[in-house]
Amino acid sequence: MHMKKQVLAAAIVFLLLGAAAYGAFFVAPTERTMGPIQRIFYLHVASAWTGLCAFFICFIANVLYVFRRQPQWDWLSISAAEVGLVFTTVVLVSGPIWAHPVWGIWWTWDARLTSTFILWLLYACFLLLRTLVEEPDRRALFSALFGIFAFLDVPLVFGSIRWWRTQHPQPVVMGGSGSGLDPTMWKVLFFSWFAMLALMALLMRARYLMEAARGELEMVRHEAEAV
Repeated sequence: MHMKKQVLAAAIVFLLLGAAAYGAFFVAPTERTMGPIQRIFYLHVASAWTGLCAFFICFIANVLYVFRRQPQWDWLSISAAEVGLVFTTVVLVSGPIWAHPVWGIWWTWDARLTSTFILWLLYACFLLLRTLVEEPDRRALFSALFGIFAFLDVPLVFGSIRWWRTQHPQPVVMGGSGSGLDPTMWKVLFFSWFAMLALMALLMRARYLMEAARGELEMVRHEAEAV
């Protein structure tokens, strides 16, 4: 029964992603300035928002671990960090693909791009740190403290195009006057984000179950060694 639920959940997520892709290619209107290349926007932005959501979950889990020292919060933090890193990787790959035909360059060290790349590095270091400490409680505490520090870059990523002039386009959500999207573009964007959030939940749950099993096995091994 458990396996059937997993297969059903994966099938639903697959259908949502397919519908989101269809909407991006065939429902959303073609942007008059950039043309068809702008359609990568629905993958790029939805992945960015989803990655930030995953890092927020990681941050909450890290704070809860520091105060409660319960292993399930450590398992959730590592799961969220890995999934968030995957979505941020998609952002860093899809961004230059979109930028090159529009800007004429693959990359520029402006505030949004640089802060996003630093965010990717911070959470890569978060995962690396966990491989350097063997004792479970110390590993969980050190990584939780580092994860709280790493999250400080998330507001910087969000606010970078609001606080500084950048090569990156200005925000279409909570932006200034004249910002915004065609109503159909809005619908496709938010449906794409919903599909990505569903994928995030599916991946995070699978990763959490894996980490929980590994953590429980590690605790049994340490108890056996102490006898």
